[in-house]
Amino acid sequence: MSLSQEDTLLIVDDEEVNRAILANIFSSEYAILEAEDGQVGLDAIQAHSSSLSAILLDVVMPRVNGLEVLRRLHQQGLTQRIPVFLITADLGGETMRQAYELGVMDVIFKPVIPYVVQRRVNSVVELFRARRRLGAEVERQRDQLLLQAEKLAEMGIGMVEALATAIEFRSDESGEHVHRIHDITCHLLRNTPLGEGLSQEQIRQIGLGAVTHDVGKISIPDAVLNKKGRLTPEEYELMKTHTVKGAQLLSQIPQMRDHAAYRYAYDIALHHHERWDGGGYPHHLVGDETPIWTQIVSLADVYDALVSKRCYKDAFSAQKAMDMILGGECGVFNPKLLKYFQQAEPVLRKFYPRMEGVD
Repeated sequence: MSLSQEDTLLIVDDEEVNRAILANIFSSEYAILEAEDGQVGLDAIQAHSSSLSAILLDVVMPRVNGLEVLRRLHQQGLTQRIPVFLITADLGGETMRQAYELGVMDVIFKPVIPYVVQRRVNSVVELFRARRRLGAEVERQRDQLLLQAEKLAEMGIGMVEALATAIEFRSDESGEHVHRIHDITCHLLRNTPLGEGLSQEQIRQIGLGAVTHDVGKISIPDAVLNKKGRLTPEEYELMKTHTVKGAQLLSQIPQMRDHAAYRYAYDIALHHHERWDGGGYPHHLVGDETPIWTQIVSLADVYDALVSKRCYKDAFSAQKAMDMILGGECGVFNPKLLKYFQQAEPVLRKFYPRMEGVD
């Protein structure tokens, strides 16, 4: 008959006649491996553990006895995967007690009765096979659920990214602003000490969160969002609400809440207008009360706004933008952040290949 990968039976017994009897009982159902003592048996198990359906193990053998073999299998956790049957003439209770404590599935006494040992071994082997099939199915379903959840989460991120880009177009911008903020943020986290302690996956998630920093602007009326001149105090207060509105919007998207990037996106949307001295909004956070990744997005947002043409201003040169930032004209920033931003700024200009006055 055709045997599958797991249709192999290992018989470990120092008596050749005993191995022959057991092999004769099972040879029509299993491929048979034989070992003449415990050490040879351990070597065979090491070499063929993935294909073994069961192990028939004698107790009294030279070099390594059956209980010692069983002890080593138990230590390696193999008795959880491969059913072991102790074949013994010892009727003592101590042997049985030790065997069951070490994970043996059954104890079969010599002389063996063929149909009895065959039924007992096959029943347990089928039980282990069913358990493996069930475990594989549960694993498959778990993987499918994780994949579906990941797809839903990515769909949610994609929807928010599309929304963020649409908002940029709505505010008469090119739609590239959010992607530049993403690129600047990730560059600083990957290439300066500002990202120390963060994994590449965390930086990727922060980058996704940076894309959604201005998503709350969807709540701002066009008359305010695209006003050519200076905002009135009332209009400015309305504009400032886009931070809180953005965080609220993100929290109301189920796929977003389940995404690993959510905690970064939420904080960035809410706090990317905070300043180092507490002079920002909405919560007037001071110093490192604002996480470093949100501080980076905040500075990247200011830099991009300065070197880009907006409905209310022309683009400044890169040097003018840096002078304004370092001079405190755009609020107070973390001195450490400014140091590394200034060092990286010549590289950041490459994110603006068509921007006049930047190169």
